[in-house]
Amino acid sequence: MSANDSQLSERLQTGFLGVIAFALILFLLTQARFILICLAFAIIIFSLTSEAISAFARLKVPNWLATTLALIAIAIGLLWAATTVVAQVNEVVTTSIVYADRAQATLANLSQRWGPRVQESIVTFLGSIDFAGWARSAASQASNLISGSVLVLTFVGFMFAERIWFPIKIERLTGNPARAGEVLRIIYSIMSRVNRYLVVKAAISFVTAGLIWGIFRGAGLELSGAVATFTFILNFIPTIGSIIAAVIAIAVVLAQTGDPTTTLMIGSACTAVHFVIGNIFDPMLLGQTLRLSSFGIVLSLAFWGAIWGIAGTFLAVPIMVALMIVCAHIPWLRPLAIMISHEGLPEQEPPHARLRG
Repeated sequence: MSANDSQLSERLQTGFLGVIAFALILFLLTQARFILICLAFAIIIFSLTSEAISAFARLKVPNWLATTLALIAIAIGLLWAATTVVAQVNEVVTTSIVYADRAQATLANLSQRWGPRVQESIVTFLGSIDFAGWARSAASQASNLISGSVLVLTFVGFMFAERIWFPIKIERLTGNPARAGEVLRIIYSIMSRVNRYLVVKAAISFVTAGLIWGIFRGAGLELSGAVATFTFILNFIPTIGSIIAAVIAIAVVLAQTGDPTTTLMIGSACTAVHFVIGNIFDPMLLGQTLRLSSFGIVLSLAFWGAIWGIAGTFLAVPIMVALMIVCAHIPWLRPLAIMISHEGLPEQEPPHARLRG
């Protein structure tokens, strides 16, 4: 066998093993999705809380006290968030059953101008949709948040217990202090970017939800709290989250009022809020924090949404940021980092980013 044939055979074998490895990873991501999703959220919460504990340490607060207070705050926050979401979903379920028939009748009346055939098709389509079944299914899925919150809290607790040993383990794992320092800088870079993104995004989502709540309250509509809660949550989904939130708001207005004019006015106001904040304030405040290309964000959103469902869409951006930074420091994966980065500069730190090491 010639040298070229041997090299070709080796490449084919490597490619075949790569395909098998990818398929195995995909299988594990799908089968262990609940545990992995909880672990991903736990890592994000641990990262955010570690920054707070470090800030307390600079104020001469004992580490054990700061850690204990952080765990208590995380437990209260997770349980409060889970119960709030479940309560809002249950409220929507209860109210949607009342308004489902009215909404179908309103849409049927609006379709009269398009002729009897179109009207009949719309009525048949709407009649085939089990709104109540969808609502009950959503309530059942929301109830899983409680068990997920408990598992996330458990993961975070063990992470805090191992927190002080992590740098030592990295150094012993690499066997080289310089290499260990480089690995830690990469990890802190990921934490810095993701933390800043989440904090700024939370503030933007809070303002957006507050404005939507004010519009609903000003119009005297029900479910203002539920719509605001869904707006806040969906705003963390890039690109399509604000669109879904606007559609939900318009559907709720139409179901309650049954008036196309009122729906158009309130729906236009909600859409304007999402458009202005999403296209002006969001890019201005986030700036170059992520350094992800739009294509990279959409690709990550599609992949993780297909693998992990709704939870995957929330985790798509943090996972893609981590992947880009890691690939930027691996020579044979650097082209991938360049392709999914903004302006082809994956490793450049955004302004105000600060690494710890």
